Amino acid sequence: MTRSRAVRGLLSAGALVAVLLGVLTAAPASATGYRYWSFWDRDGGSWTYANQGPGTARPDDGDVQGFRFAVSEDSKDAAAPRGAAGFRDICADTPAKDGRKRVALVIDYGRAQDAPGGERPPARRSACARVAEDATSAEALASVAKPLRYDSKALLCAIDGYPESGCGEQVSGDGERKKRPADSAESADSGRAADDGGPSVGLIAGVAAVALLGGAAFRQTRRRRG
Repeated sequence: MTRSRAVRGLLSAGALVAVLLGVLTAAPASATGYRYWSFWDRDGGSWTYANQGPGTARPDDGDVQGFRFAVSEDSKDAAAPRGAAGFRDICADTPAKDGRKRVALVIDYGRAQDAPGGERPPARRSACARVAEDATSAEALASVAKPLRYDSKALLCAIDGYPESGCGEQVSGDGERKKRPADSAESADSGRAADDGGPSVGLIAGVAAVALLGGAAFRQTRRRRG
C-alpha cells in the first residue's frame, strides 16, 4: 500500500466516522401536535371522528358520543375514547321520558403523558344525559360534566374542569412526553427505549468498527513509513 492510498483510506474512514457520529448526536425530529378535546360518534362497534362540533351536532335518542383528551397532529391522528361504550349499559339506570332524549356519553381524559404540566387526568367515565329532544351534544355534555370551559372561538377547552388551563395549544410530542410522568402500561419500560431518541446498539457498533479500522490503517501506514 502506498502512502497516498493509505492516507486516502484514513480520510474515507474518518469521513464515515464523522457522518455516523453526526447521526448519533443529532436530535431526533419532534412530531408537532395539538393538545385538545376531540369529539366522536359511536358507529356500531367503533368510533368515528365527528363531522360536526358538539355545539351544532344534535344527537338522536339512543346515540353514543365520546370525548377524548390527547395530543394529536390532526383528526386522522386523533386518539379515540377507550373502553366499552354500549348505550344499554351506560343508560341502564336512566329511564326514558316523554319529551326528552337520552344520549350516552363517554369521557376519556387521556393519558398522563398528554396532560399539561402539573396535572393528572381523572379516570375515564361514562354518563347518560337526558335532555330536551332538540338539545345539542354540547348541552348534553354540560348536563353531566360541568364545569365546561370554552375559548373565544367556541373551542371546547375543558370538561369537568380538566385541564385547568390551556386550550388546543401546540406542543412538541417528544419534548412533552419526556416531561410527563410515567403512565401505566402505555409508558412501561418495554416501550420506553423507542421513545428515548437514543442511538441504536447497531449504530454504535458500526461507529466502533469504523474507528477500529481507521486506527489499524493508521498504524499500518506508520509501520511502512518506519
